[in-house]
Amino acid sequence: MPKPPSLLPSKPSALFSPLLLCRRCFHDYFVTHLPSSSLHPDSRSSTGPHHKLPRSASTPHRDDDDNSNNADASASSSSSSSNGTTSPTRRSPAALPFSPSREMTVVRIPLRSAKHHFGSCVSRGTRPYNEDAFQAGTIEVPAFAKRRPISLTTTSRRPAGAVASGEGEGTSADGASGDPQVFYFGVFDGHGGRECAEFLRERLHEYVEEGTVAFRLRSSLKKEFPGQGKYARRRSVVGPSRETGRQGEREGSEMAEAGKESLDAVEVRKQDGGEKVRADGERIPSAKESGEPPPEGADPVLQSDENGNAEQLEKELIQEWRNTVGGYFKRFKPEYFSVKAGGQGHVLEQDGVQSRHTNPSAESVGGIGMETVLTYAFLKADLDFIEAQASKKDEEDPVLADRALNADDVLEYPSRRLKSIGDPNKRFKGGSTGSVALISTPTPTPFWHPASPSTLIVSHAGDTRIILCNTANGQAVPLTNNHHPSTPIEATRLRRYAATFVTDSFGEERMSGLANTRAFGDMSRKRLGISAEPEVRRVELSPAEYSFLVLCSDGVSGTLSDQEIVDIVKEAKTPEQGARDVVGFATEVSGGGGGGDADNATALVVRLGGWERRSEGGLGSLGTKEAREWRRRDAMDPRSRRT
Repeated sequence: MPKPPSLLPSKPSALFSPLLLCRRCFHDYFVTHLPSSSLHPDSRSSTGPHHKLPRSASTPHRDDDDNSNNADASASSSSSSSNGTTSPTRRSPAALPFSPSREMTVVRIPLRSAKHHFGSCVSRGTRPYNEDAFQAGTIEVPAFAKRRPISLTTTSRRPAGAVASGEGEGTSADGASGDPQVFYFGVFDGHGGRECAEFLRERLHEYVEEGTVAFRLRSSLKKEFPGQGKYARRRSVVGPSRETGRQGEREGSEMAEAGKESLDAVEVRKQDGGEKVRADGERIPSAKESGEPPPEGADPVLQSDENGNAEQLEKELIQEWRNTVGGYFKRFKPEYFSVKAGGQGHVLEQDGVQSRHTNPSAESVGGIGMETVLTYAFLKADLDFIEAQASKKDEEDPVLADRALNADDVLEYPSRRLKSIGDPNKRFKGGSTGSVALISTPTPTPFWHPASPSTLIVSHAGDTRIILCNTANGQAVPLTNNHHPSTPIEATRLRRYAATFVTDSFGEERMSGLANTRAFGDMSRKRLGISAEPEVRRVELSPAEYSFLVLCSDGVSGTLSDQEIVDIVKEAKTPEQGARDVVGFATEVSGGGGGGDADNATALVVRLGGWERRSEGGLGSLGTKEAREWRRRDAMDPRSRRT
C-alpha cells in the first residue's frame, strides 16, 4: 500500500518552523516574588506565633531569663541524672525551623492587570471595525543590557554572602535562561484589514526569539565572552536573600533608600521645560507633522562573535528576497547586516575593520548584537507573510486569479513552503505598520524601580510612534521617525531606485497610493520599495532618568503632538488611566461634533523609574493644557464643523 503524501516540505526550514512544531503561548505576564502570606489573605487565620505548637506547650520569652537558664542548666542536668527524672525547667521559646523572615513564593502577574505599571487602551474611533493590535509581556531572549560597573555593584552596604550580580536587590524573578526578564511591548496598525496586524501580534515575538537562537546570541551580562577567554556564566538570582530576617529587611530598606536617592538626584529644570502653548486658534502640528528627529542611539553591545554563521543567515535571507520579490530588493542593503552578506555593515563590524587596519596582527573583534536579530526577524516575518498570501488564489477576479504570479508586480515565484497565515482561501493584499520596544535590566531589579538602570531597544517600521518622557525637564523624546515619502531619510532611500512620489489633494506625498514607505505586507507594492526593514535604536536609561514610555498608533500621533501625549499622561494617576485619557482625547478632538473621522487609536503606557516625579520637570502638564482645552471646546462646537 503506497504511503500517503506528506504535507511537510521536502527540505523543511530548520530555522523558522513554528507552525510545524508545538508553539507556546505568548507570556503576557511577568514573574516575581511575593510573600506567601499575601497570596491567600484570610482574616480567620491566626495572628499568633508562626509555630504549630499548642499554647500550653509554649511560654513567653524574656531576655532576663537567658542568664538564669544558663545557670540552671548544669544543676538541672545533674539532678535529672541522679533521680532519673527530668525536673521542670524554664523552656525556651518555640523558634522557626529556618528563618524568621516571610517565605517568598514565585508568582505570575498578568501585565495587563498590573495597572500601576502598565496601561493599554484601544478604540476604533468612528470606523466600522478596528484594525489595530498590540502585545505586551515577556519573551525568552538573552539579556542585552550593559553590565553594571564594579563600583556600582560592590558597595560597603552589601550584606555578607551577596554577589555582584545583584542578589537581594529586588523582588523580580529571572527568566528560564537565568537572565533577568526581557519585557516586550508592541503596537501594530493595520491597513486594508486586520489580518497582518494580528499576524504580527501573535507571531513577531517568535521570530525574535528564534532569531536569537539562530544567531547564537549570548547574554551581555556574562563576565567573559567567547573568543576572549573562558565563557563564565553569570550567577543567576532566584529571589531575595533568605539567610535571616534581619538581612532581608536590611536589603529591602537599602533598595528603598537607593530608589529615593535616585529620585532625589534628578535635577528638575523648570526653565528648560519649553514654552507654553497658547490657544490662539491655530492648529497645533501633530506628531506626524512635527518632523522632530529622534536622538542618536547608543552603540550595539557584542553578544555573539560567530560572524560566519551570521553572514550565512543574512546572505540566505537577502538572496531569498531577491529571487522571490525582485525589483527594489535586488539592490537593497539592510543597515545592520554584514557587508559580506550584502548589507551596509553594522557598527560592531566597522569597529572590527578599523581595529584590523590600525593593528593588522590583532584578532577581529566584530560581532553580532540584538539590532541585527531584530532586523532579521522583521524581514523574515514580512517575507513569510507575503509568501503565504502569494500561495493563495485571488478569488476577486476569475481571470486575474489564473494568471501567472509574476505577470505584474506581485511575486516572481510562488511559495515553496507550507504556509498557514490568515484565511486559507482569500489573499490578503493589505499590510500593517509596527513598533516594538524591548527592555532589559542588568540586575533582577525591575526596570520600573527608581534605582534600576535599564536598556531600551526600539524597532520600528511605518508611522506608529514611541515616545519617552524626560523626568528632568518634562519634555517628550521621540524615538521613531515617520516613514513617509516626505521624510528625508525615506526620500533619499527610494529616489535612488527611481521611485516616484505624488501629492494628493490634502498635500500629503504618497508612493503608489500608500502613505507609508515601510510596512509589513502590501505585497503588490513590494517591488517598488515598500520594505519592513526596521529602524533600530538603542537607548540607555539611567535610574529615574525617564518617567514613562508611550507606544501609540497613528490614530493618536496623527491628531496629537508628542508633547500633548506626554502631558496627558502626566495628569493621570496610573499608566492605565493615562492610556485611556490619551485615546479618549485623541478620539474626541478628531471625531468630535459628529463631523470628524476618528481613526483607530491605540496607546500603551509603560511606567519607568521616574514616574513619581513625572509632573515636576519643566512646566509639568501646564505647557499644553490651555491648548488642549481649546481643542476640546472647538471639537464639541457644532458650528466649527460648518463649511
